[in-house]
Amino acid sequence: MKLIVGLGNPGREYVHTRHNIGFLVINSLSTKFNGGDWRTNKNLKSVITDIEINSEKIILAKPVTFMNESGQAVGALQRFYKISPEDTIIVQDDIDLVFGKLRVRIGGSSAGHNGIKSIQHHTGDSAVRFRIGVANEELRTHVPSIKFVLQKFSKDEQTKLPGLINESVDELTSYLESPEEYSKQLLG
Repeated sequence: MKLIVGLGNPGREYVHTRHNIGFLVINSLSTKFNGGDWRTNKNLKSVITDIEINSEKIILAKPVTFMNESGQAVGALQRFYKISPEDTIIVQDDIDLVFGKLRVRIGGSSAGHNGIKSIQHHTGDSAVRFRIGVANEELRTHVPSIKFVLQKFSKDEQTKLPGLINESVDELTSYLESPEEYSKQLLG
């Protein structure tokens, strides 16, 4: 069994912000694989559903904590489902990557991302991280990082967002269909 956690902030005001791209991607993944209804589990501090790929059950979760407390939800999910950090995949925004760029890594530095810091504090740094670039020129010149990630995507980015989400879902699917092969490519 695997666990995929999309990072974001709860609340209507955050729905289409850069910080919530993790939520958008796992919503799309759930749709692609006919996931069931999303249900809130207060003990797990998440909204969850599940899908199946290659006869393997995969739990999808969106923490209902705010970003900087994501580790509480991830830790609770791992303990309840008995899923190791190595079988946990985090889908996150990344302001060190330009909009549309995807990177996958196992563990590593939080790079200042408060959601990742929280997860590492609660569960260690062995999770696979699907990092989705959300940066643009405005970040570099006008807006502090903390405010930038809470902004909505620009009009140009909004037109490209469905393609980025689909690409992210395809990349996640490739990983889930053959994690050993995918990991060899990452480490090779």
